[in-house]
Amino acid sequence: MSIRRAVALGSGSYLPERILTNAELSRTVDTTDEWIQTRTGIRQRHIAADGEFTSDLATAAARQALEMAGLDIGALDLIVVATATPDQTFPSTATRVQHNLGMTQGFAFDVQAVCSGFVYALSVAAQYIETGKITNALVIGAETFSRILDWTDRTTCVLFGDGAGAVVLQGRDGEGTKDDRGILSTELRSDGAHNALLYVDGGPSSTGTAGLLRMRGKEVFRHAVSNLAAIGDEALKSAGATSDDVDWVVPHQANHRIIEATARKVGIPMEQVILTVSEHGNTSAASIPLALDQGVRDGRITPGNLLLLEAMGGGFTWGAAALRW
Repeated sequence: MSIRRAVALGSGSYLPERILTNAELSRTVDTTDEWIQTRTGIRQRHIAADGEFTSDLATAAARQALEMAGLDIGALDLIVVATATPDQTFPSTATRVQHNLGMTQGFAFDVQAVCSGFVYALSVAAQYIETGKITNALVIGAETFSRILDWTDRTTCVLFGDGAGAVVLQGRDGEGTKDDRGILSTELRSDGAHNALLYVDGGPSSTGTAGLLRMRGKEVFRHAVSNLAAIGDEALKSAGATSDDVDWVVPHQANHRIIEATARKVGIPMEQVILTVSEHGNTSAASIPLALDQGVRDGRITPGNLLLLEAMGGGFTWGAAALRW
């Protein structure tokens, strides 16, 4: 039976020029390179320049993805930007990107699910495509988390960085099997009971300020491993696949230990996991597309590979997608 699939045509990414190393951080907060690497796997993170906004990062990644896809901006129907650090309270960062790209047709909006945002955005775009409402979509994860960090809190400021990644999706017909190219399944979950474990202590309605990130790391770690393993299994089951079918896991790049524990629980060896956390830290909604683009451009991810994407973020939100590249 023929079925409409959202097929990935290209990917792109962008990291700001400025690199903040662990050694540099250790001169301003009570930490060391060894302490950070041992507990997180992070060596460095990228920091957006003054006057460089989330929309700028997103636009740069989008242009790369469109170039790889060979898609003209005039053929684009939809832009979805996943971000927890928008340029402004409103309008959406996606409309800023739309304007930057010179796109005058279609529509654009943001999705806010923190670190799970890219998977949520993929799911939304895929459903527009699968229903036949649109043909071409640009999905972006972009963050400037450096703007909401407490740079005196060594438990959080060492973890996060700025960046953006993007994927172009196009509607194409498949056979309705796990061998089809495109997004085979998405599974999304949330549980607002855990707000106090990972949140920002501000907002337009509550404080009138952007606020700063707060996290209880041990509790987040515990929830992350169990939630990610379960949602990954569900996404594969929905796609009619198993962990044996997976070529690459492309996880949210939060912490090396979380990624390792989750892979072990799912039953996929670390040799099949795309790891970039050491290079840019936790870039929230940008981390999956950043890792995906690196895997594509260095030749590890090739057409026909089955990818498992998975993430968990504040809220809590979590989600996974099975995507055949």
